[in-house]
Amino acid sequence: MELKTRIAAIIAVSVCGMCLFSGCSSEELEGKIEEPTEKTAEYATAAGNPIWSSVNGKKIGDEDGYDAAITEDGESAVQFEHFPDSYKPQKSEYNFYFTYKMVHPWWDAVSLGMESAVEKYKDLGVNISFDYVAPDQVSSLDQRKKLLKAAQEDYDVIGVDVDDKKVITPVINELMESGKKVMTFASSDSNKEDGCKRIAYVGNTHNYRDGADLTEALCEKLGRKGKIVLLIGTQSSPCYEDRARAAREIINKYPDMEIVDSAYDEDNEDIAYEYTMGFIKKYPDISGIICCDMSGPVGAAKAVIEEGLQKKITIVGMDHDKQALEFLRDGNIYCLGVQDCFSMGFDTIQTAIKIADGLMPGGEYRETTDEKTTIIYKDDAKYMLRVLYGEID
Repeated sequence: MELKTRIAAIIAVSVCGMCLFSGCSSEELEGKIEEPTEKTAEYATAAGNPIWSSVNGKKIGDEDGYDAAITEDGESAVQFEHFPDSYKPQKSEYNFYFTYKMVHPWWDAVSLGMESAVEKYKDLGVNISFDYVAPDQVSSLDQRKKLLKAAQEDYDVIGVDVDDKKVITPVINELMESGKKVMTFASSDSNKEDGCKRIAYVGNTHNYRDGADLTEALCEKLGRKGKIVLLIGTQSSPCYEDRARAAREIINKYPDMEIVDSAYDEDNEDIAYEYTMGFIKKYPDISGIICCDMSGPVGAAKAVIEEGLQKKITIVGMDHDKQALEFLRDGNIYCLGVQDCFSMGFDTIQTAIKIADGLMPGGEYRETTDEKTTIIYKDDAKYMLRVLYGEID
């Protein structure tokens, strides 16, 4: 079953709290800051996934008695305050199509940024609709079918988060040659170096560096000694493979470190748990686990905790899963690389409008819009849980 959704209907926004999706300007926010409560930082769910919220731009940890030690990196990891840039859309209505790797909370977070952009442009008299579809499990063949089907419809722009470059790049080129306008977005690109004719990309351009940063953090924590295992995500997906490649190359720099095994956990918590349990039994002396995806750290941490090995095995991984942040807070995960999914979504809509209007990169927008990743640690966890999930200690 595929997800086809317009997320706006499920966003919870309280009257005295968040102006995240209401179109309030920064000036309108002044003087409206209330004390954060469980109501104003509400955690809603869609299919069991988080609805991100902010608390009126209030710097949590200052006046409200919230005493978490918040680092500068933690505060800037996700940016919620976005407004349309100075470009004036040439049409009053747009219709976009976006397909991505699989139904998963990470891509739900991207869609929230898209919906925020839709609401902001609506305030300017521009109506945007979009279809946002993916399979339950990663499948480059399914993605290919979806793109070819979308090409038969009258979409202004077609966007794809590339699963497998070898399979999807020829499809993108076929659509472009037929006159369709195609962009890539979110986690994985296919660019000119790959022979791809897509117009632009909005998303993470530094997956290799993310993998390297996480691995270096692990190496430093372990004193650059120990046996390591990798949980990679889905096979052939560029974002996961790039992070794994970085991890291997970093570990290879240190003579007293070794990657003893790896597995593709399909970005699935249960599969990650099973692989981790297997690693623990097969390699009782492992000291670190590098997770190249969002679900891996959760499954790995559950297995490590179940075996009582929290003090022996150090886990690093990706992104903002609520359980992962709780494990980070409790010291069961060492660090997480949090991508700014919200900004990815917002900027994807802005770029799609300009592509639909016939603009090419280089003037009003760049060919590649680079979104950031922030490595966060235990001291950042409480803040992130509160801002993203409304969790109050």
